[in-house]
Amino acid sequence: MDEICFDGKKYVALKQDIGNLPLIVVKAKKGYIACSYIDKATAEKVGDIAAFVSGVKSLEDLKKAKIRETTTWAEDLGIREGMSVKKALELMDVL
Repeated sequence: MDEICFDGKKYVALKQDIGNLPLIVVKAKKGYIACSYIDKATAEKVGDIAAFVSGVKSLEDLKKAKIRETTTWAEDLGIREGMSVKKALELMDVL
């Protein structure tokens, strides 16, 4: 497992090479942000608070990415398409 940090706040991150692009997931208290390898329809079906980014090959890329799509549960927290990953993680980290 890896970590990414925003303003001193650490999040658990997984980056695993599985094919032509890596699988990347970052976990917050209430949900996660993932690359496009994770299926939004499945996340929606099981009730996950999740947001998705695309075109990321590293954790540094993910830190700079914008949210591409979300589950309805993530939308309920205020997470929106085009939002920064940092802001989305902050919203997912509130108890």
